[in-house]
Amino acid sequence: MSIQSLTATQLRQAADLKEKIESLQKKLAALLPGNEISASKAAVPAKKKRGMSAAGRARVSAAAKKRWAKIKAAKLSVKPAAKPAPKMRRKMSAAAKAKLSKLAKERWAKAKATGKKKL
Repeated sequence: MSIQSLTATQLRQAADLKEKIESLQKKLAALLPGNEISASKAAVPAKKKRGMSAAGRARVSAAAKKRWAKIKAAKLSVKPAAKPAPKMRRKMSAAAKAKLSKLAKERWAKAKATGKKKL
């Protein structure tokens, strides 16, 4: 239920109740001076503090630096193995190239004779 949907009498009753609560809190604070309850604190809940203390952040930072130092030291101590020589590629002889070229030209001549533009 929103405040806009309340009638004037309901709003007046709510204001009266709030005033009674505030007066009772003042009386309670007078009776118990060590336990003061202010109206503003009672109305608005305290936000939770999140995060980490400076000491906690320092510990986390130190641990992360230690981990990275360990990883980097391990990389430096392991020397990379020499790369194996690349495999020699087989070379086609000039005669084989000429033979394949001749066959391709014959295929294209046959395809063009039939009117094809693609094989």
